[in-house]
Amino acid sequence: MSLLTVYHSTVYRYGEPVGLGEHRMMFRPRASHDLRLIRTSLAIAPQPAHLRWLHDPFDNSVAVATFEGTTSELRFESTVTLEHYENSMPEYPLEQAARTYPFRYSDEDLPNLSRALTHHYPGEGVSHWALQFLDASDTTGTMQILRAMTCGIREQFSYARRIEKGVQTPDETLRKRQGSCRDFAVLMMEAARSLGLAARFVSGYIFAPNSSATTGGGATHAWMQAYLPGAGWIDFDPTNRIVGNRNLIRVAVAWAPEQVLPLWGTYAGSAGAFLGMDVTVNVTETSE
Repeated sequence: MSLLTVYHSTVYRYGEPVGLGEHRMMFRPRASHDLRLIRTSLAIAPQPAHLRWLHDPFDNSVAVATFEGTTSELRFESTVTLEHYENSMPEYPLEQAARTYPFRYSDEDLPNLSRALTHHYPGEGVSHWALQFLDASDTTGTMQILRAMTCGIREQFSYARRIEKGVQTPDETLRKRQGSCRDFAVLMMEAARSLGLAARFVSGYIFAPNSSATTGGGATHAWMQAYLPGAGWIDFDPTNRIVGNRNLIRVAVAWAPEQVLPLWGTYAGSAGAFLGMDVTVNVTETSE
């Protein structure tokens, strides 16, 4: 077990006083059997007129702030201390039928996994790319495919942090041979779906004790999960070649990345009023 503290700050700067619309935040990690929240705090300046919390359709925790008046700066600061338990099992206990590929999800699971099995991006390039991870024999170990795909992205593509909004399509990533963590997560998610494996997008943070060996620290992070009968949702981080939850702190899950933006909102003012934003993320180990 590790005791970690996540500090996440976002500052919006404007060249003139602007009115603020509704802002929604996904900063609070998802508590689970492998993650327990100890302390949380959220500071917003200027102070919102109203702040409420809700759970979205994926049971992610969302804070919603509304404001009055005008301001030339908007600041959000989230600090969370949590206990993180790493999955220490060397192998995942898949059901016998799911240990080799191909397999079929049960009639009970299929309705709940339909969106996790549906392609979200046009183009067939990703389907052809995914075939390289299958053995020439009739069957391949299911975990073997996903482990090879996780390592393959790290080996075949170059990481490039992008400040632009949105994600590249899988075909764009295949063509450019580079991308950000969210681009790699989408590529692997769509590749898994092309093979009939249920997958979803994950947004959160990564603890990088050795920055030279871990990519994605200092910002929000993204990876994917695959659903395998017997083991449930398993984390795969192709940016860092991680299988399992090692150093990964889940905040939100969804079928597509646009459903789990860490922060989004609007302002009322001239189109050129927005000067920029600064984002700081620090994940540190705490001893108490």
